Amino acid sequence: MIKLKIKSGDTVKVNAGENKGAQGKVLKVDREKNKAIVEGVNMVKKHQKPSANNPQGGIVEKEAFIHISNLSLLDPKSGEPTRVGFEVRDGKKVRFSKKSNEVI
Repeated sequence: MIKLKIKSGDTVKVNAGENKGAQGKVLKVDREKNKAIVEGVNMVKKHQKPSANNPQGGIVEKEAFIHISNLSLLDPKSGEPTRVGFEVRDGKKVRFSKKSNEVI
């Protein structure tokens, strides 16, 4: 398993694929499959049987996983895509934006 540079709660931009250019907040990250769910991106229609939660059933639209390689983190300062670096600052390992050199 590799070290991922994107965590849930980050704001990301989609680099490639059907949703190229879309931005959203990361809801969930699957570290084993290197995939993430991004809010409002890669929407799919899922057929659901009636249940206690959804007595009507029917077709539900929800977000599907998208590969981490197709996402880039947005710089908190400028809002542009940036690469992520790791370094030790004040005795703690932190992520920082390579564009603005600011801690994420």
